[in-house]
Amino acid sequence: MQHKGTVLLETDRLLLRRFRPQDSQAVFQNWTSDQRVTEFLRWPTHETVDTAQRVVQMWVDGYAHDNFYQWAIVLKNGSDAPIGTIGVAEQNEDLGIVQIGYCVGSRWWHQGIASEAFAGILPFLFEQVKANRIEAQHDPCNPNSGKVMMKCGLKYEGTLREADQSNRGVVDAAVYSILAREYFKKR
Repeated sequence: MQHKGTVLLETDRLLLRRFRPQDSQAVFQNWTSDQRVTEFLRWPTHETVDTAQRVVQMWVDGYAHDNFYQWAIVLKNGSDAPIGTIGVAEQNEDLGIVQIGYCVGSRWWHQGIASEAFAGILPFLFEQVKANRIEAQHDPCNPNSGKVMMKCGLKYEGTLREADQSNRGVVDAAVYSILAREYFKKR
């Protein structure tokens, strides 16, 4: 892959930008302290803004590396405060695989924001980073996450039984992917 790092991306309604230390309060208020958001995620709900500050600082520090991708999701017509995040949770350099993780504050659910953000990073990851496969997974008890993946052109591959964990414990993992050749065929 040809890593570029987390660059500014733009969609119709969203700016996908790097996190800044001053985003910590919005991160905490808008999604990391919300148990509805974190129920299906691997990391625990943040009890204090200090936890959000540590995570945001970890992301900010990560920007020093070209293979680090973590975007703040910001509404163009709102404040500059992030309402969610999307990024590369895991990657396999040898196979050109990136696994995407995302979450959006519950106040912004069912507005197509996660789908728009996901669709917004696909061209960058395929065309500039030269990923060969982009994948994502979700707990089958959270079907709306799968709908985001399908909207973005990912194909359902199957469900791995008890292959992941979340705040709900050990869970199944429904796996979706799109290959570079499929992406470019649709362009």
